Order: sequence, then structure tokens, then C-alpha cells
Amino acid sequence: MLSHERVWAAIDALAARHGMTASGLARKAGLDATSFNKSKRVSPEGRERWPSTESISKILRATGATLEDFLRLVEPSGSLRRSMLPMIGMTQASTGKILTDEGLPTGGPGWDEIEFPDFGQEKVFALEVTGDTMAPLYRDGDVLIVSPTASLRKGDRVVVCTNGGEIVAQELKRRSAKTLELSSLTKDSEDRVIPMEEIAWIARIMWARQ
Repeated sequence: MLSHERVWAAIDALAARHGMTASGLARKAGLDATSFNKSKRVSPEGRERWPSTESISKILRATGATLEDFLRLVEPSGSLRRSMLPMIGMTQASTGKILTDEGLPTGGPGWDEIEFPDFGQEKVFALEVTGDTMAPLYRDGDVLIVSPTASLRKGDRVVVCTNGGEIVAQELKRRSAKTLELSSLTKDSEDRVIPMEEIAWIARIMWARQ
């Protein structure tokens, strides 16, 4: 399981490796400059705060570092535990019931497995992107690590599957008892408002392996 302190230390180390402060790294990645400030790492009540996986993905893209590079900064000894995650392709994920009533993968036909670091925070599964329906943000062969049980907040990237079998990846704008409002992540797609009764499942994107 990842250590809270080690993850933040790895961000600091990645910034230093590229001659930047943590604030400079955040700006380079297109994040708010205060995203990695010391004050953001623990809440006023003393609870540990974790950097979002989306922000980590952005700093990796900005620096050209790989996930393995980052994990070596987290755990130089290479002893970070890995686990096998259930994985399903988009075609299979858009048909039938893939999640239990508790929001966990059903397993069975159509499911495969993928090795991934044990983040130890949320129940997750892997969704393999097929085709160009999520391009240019996510392309054929990319793997999204998603959690159907993670809490959702405004600004989170989510994957939504409708009862009609359509799967979209967009940013959560607002969620009410009746509708889900989504913001487009690319200029080629439009914002969406989807009635909750039309949603088969929704999962927060925790990581994108591209």
C-alpha cells in the first residue's frame, strides 16, 4: 500500500529532478500553483490528504516520466506491492451488468486481469479503451483505472455508461438526484446533461495508462 508521506515526497523529488519547486511543477502541468503546497497535504483537522491521481498523471505527462519512474521515487527499493485488477474492454462494459449492486466488478465472461500497483484507497477495475470514441484524450489501447465506489466531486474525470450502451469520459460538473451534468474534455465534444435514470454505471477515473 502506498504511504501518504512517500507519495508527496516523490512529487517533491520529481520536481527537484527537473529543477523545479513543487509549485513550479504544478504550473508546468497546468494545475493550480498551490496544488502541492505543504498546507494542502493535511486538512485543518489533521486528516491526511492525497494528491489526486489525475494530478499525478498530469505531472508525469509534463515531465515525460513514466508511472514506473514515479513509483521508484515512492519506493526506491522496488518493494511496492502489486495486485491483479479485473479488466474489461469497452465493448463488453457497455453491454449487460458488469457491476454488482455494491458497485464492484461481477467477474466472469469478458473479464481479464492486469497487474497494477496497490494504491490501497478505493475499489478499482481497469477499462481498456477500444476504438476512437474517446479520442483524442484517450486512444485505442489506453487503459483507464476507474473506481465505481470512489466519492465524486466537481472537476473529477468520470466514465459514464448509459442504459443504451454509450460510454463517455467527461468531467463532472454537477450531480443531483435527477441529473448528471458533464463538461467536455475536448473541443470536439459537447457538454452533456444525462438523467440519472438513464445511467447504467458511473466510475471515477483514478489513473490513465497511455
